[in-house]
Amino acid sequence: MPMESRLPIQPSEENHATNEPAVKQTIPFWRVVLSVMQASFGVQNRTNRERDFASGKFLPFVVAALLFTALFVLSIALVVRLVLPE
Repeated sequence: MPMESRLPIQPSEENHATNEPAVKQTIPFWRVVLSVMQASFGVQNRTNRERDFASGKFLPFVVAALLFTALFVLSIALVVRLVLPE
């Protein structure tokens, strides 16, 4: 019995009706930040994840993830420093 693939089938890069390249969707900065925050907490839904991968650009997501991680670590360090006595 073959195992079903749970990954969505990726659309091809060409529009078969006109043989033109498919237009990549650009995602606004606030959507990138929101997607990174949702993914970091594990609440990213399937449609948003597919939209993010369909954009074809990963650099904005990497930059946003690095910034989010740095801010998260700094905020945790600040809270610990404020709570613990010296």
